[in-house]
Amino acid sequence: MRGVVFTGDRKLEIMEFPDPEPGPREVVLEIKASGMCGSDLHQYRRSSAGDPQAGGVRRSTEPTIAGHEPCGVVAAVGANVLEHEARIDQRVMDHHYEGCGTCKHCSAGWAQMCLDGATVFGSGGHGAHAKYMKVPVSTLVPLPDDLSFEVGAAISCGTGTAYGALRRLSLHGDETIAIFGQGPVGLSATQLAVAMGARVIALDTSAERRELAKEFGAHEVIGPESNDPVEAIRELTHGEGAQKTLDCSSAPSARRAAVQAARSWGTACFVGERGEVTFDVSADLLRRQITLVGSWTFSKNGQADCAEFVADRKIDVGKLFTDRWTLGQAEEAYKLFDTQSTGKGVITPN
Repeated sequence: MRGVVFTGDRKLEIMEFPDPEPGPREVVLEIKASGMCGSDLHQYRRSSAGDPQAGGVRRSTEPTIAGHEPCGVVAAVGANVLEHEARIDQRVMDHHYEGCGTCKHCSAGWAQMCLDGATVFGSGGHGAHAKYMKVPVSTLVPLPDDLSFEVGAAISCGTGTAYGALRRLSLHGDETIAIFGQGPVGLSATQLAVAMGARVIALDTSAERRELAKEFGAHEVIGPESNDPVEAIRELTHGEGAQKTLDCSSAPSARRAAVQAARSWGTACFVGERGEVTFDVSADLLRRQITLVGSWTFSKNGQADCAEFVADRKIDVGKLFTDRWTLGQAEEAYKLFDTQSTGKGVITPN
């Protein structure tokens, strides 16, 4: 089979790999949709001499198939897999991490926080930008019948990550949330926060993404024409700031603004990966009683909860996808995604 491999420095190759065979307690998925995520851009952009292990997760030194938003059907089942765990043609997502399976984090469904280190599919192990993908049966998450494979792919990272962050924030329907960055995760957060009943202020430098945020239900949008986003948010919130703020961009200026734009006793959350931020701890945090939290993706149970939330409320997550690609178009797909001016892309290997 063919698979997409990021070779570093914004280059990729479509390489040939053997079709995977399941071992004990493993299954092979036939991938129907493989989402493109901001974390894929980190891998796409990384130096070809990148660190093989970073951030507590393992990196592979061998050519590794990219893509960590898998959704498809069970195509093959290995030994010792019980029927209630997986059956042929079952529609599934995948919680795209593998840990030891026994530590306190793995036992709670947080394999990415494994005390022995975790493998992330798509970087440390083969991912979903291919026709087939082999995974432990323990990582499978059922896909509700009402959801498409594309929506399942989005929930498998980007939308699920947004959902996890909103739950970390304990967002309520009578609150205002300012969401910095309207890429795939930020747009998902906007859409889900609206579904939770909150008032959303969406911020992004891209005019196209601000328009998408409006389509997704944002009540107000703020662009770069506002030289002071913090003051702009305060003007929309009776001078106080938002009860909740969420940075999905990783930009230092946005992270700082997210802290400053939260009202006294409010909560700010960072979900965008990497980068740094500097702010005045006393003036911006302590003396305003701000709670600052970090959120890293979601648990296996959280992924299932997100899918149920989307299905029960009939949320049109499919609107996230502005671009659809075949496997052979992967190079063109990532060149466009690298501009960070569009919505979400999805690759359909078959």
